[in-house]
Amino acid sequence: MRQQELDYKHEVMAADTFSFLRATFYRWAQLAPQALPDVAEGVRVLAVGDLHVETYGTWRDVEGRLVWGVSDFDEACRVPFTLDLVRLATSAGLAAAEGQLNIDLKQACAAIMHGYAGSLRVGGRPLVLAENDRWLRKLASGRLRDPVAFWARMHALPSARGSLEPNLKAQLARRLPPEAAGVRFVRRRSGLGSLGRERLVAIADWQGSAIAHEAKAIAPSAWEWAHKDHASGRIYYADLAASAVRCPDPLAEVREGWLYRRLSPDSSRIELASLPTQRDEGRLLRAMGWEAGNIHLGTRGAGKAILADLERRKPAWLREAATKMGRLVRDDWQEWRAARKPS
Repeated sequence: MRQQELDYKHEVMAADTFSFLRATFYRWAQLAPQALPDVAEGVRVLAVGDLHVETYGTWRDVEGRLVWGVSDFDEACRVPFTLDLVRLATSAGLAAAEGQLNIDLKQACAAIMHGYAGSLRVGGRPLVLAENDRWLRKLASGRLRDPVAFWARMHALPSARGSLEPNLKAQLARRLPPEAAGVRFVRRRSGLGSLGRERLVAIADWQGSAIAHEAKAIAPSAWEWAHKDHASGRIYYADLAASAVRCPDPLAEVREGWLYRRLSPDSSRIELASLPTQRDEGRLLRAMGWEAGNIHLGTRGAGKAILADLERRKPAWLREAATKMGRLVRDDWQEWRAARKPS
């Protein structure tokens, strides 16, 4: 990781606990199983791992329809299903404490579980923003996703300089239409957990408008680093994207340690700050829980096993676990800030 990127990451991490949670999945992987031994005994599934309220976004499926769901599988790993739900609920609690959500933890957990269990019971359903889920389409079409603003930000990115992975530019260029003109390669800064990994974007003009494709370096989940005794060294990104109940992005591809995908105003992650101020946050968290169910159903036989597991748990298990992890994250953040040397 370049020092400039590391300094920026630390600056954002120091700002608030929600950003700290997003940037430190490796700490979550260490702390959560120890702090929540009963929760960590849940049915194991191929999970998101780094699930939180800003892991969601939109893309276009093979039919051109707008689809909403989890857009980041960088930390995909085999873990108890419960840990995905606790991390999502913890992130909602921390985001609410920072004023980014207007919902209390009890309501947030109830909404997540309502959506999650509902998805499991019906075998899942992708959230296609067409005749169904129109409310979510309106919510996802925030001002920052306006094409003019999006492409202005993309064109303002710095040109890629310095050493690059051999053939990376060629791989990206091959994904562009043959008639694409004015191709420029830029570096992009995005996310927090993966901040510092190489991201190269090819921007070009095609048929009167801009297009962009990105190559992002990916690696095995930090969960494997935290649990070396059970590490496989495998990258599960493509496995999870292919197995989950979803309408996939046909232009997303994992090859030789790189994720290649299209970038556009409606093919990107959604930040809470870009959402309309007036929104039904309980409904939004139900949708997030539903999508978590879509993903966990990608593990064969998981649906019935998870529902049976949930029947054995007390009603407040998620809120209690998220409350405990929220305190641990705050303590970890405060300790890290106290020990941090100003850059």
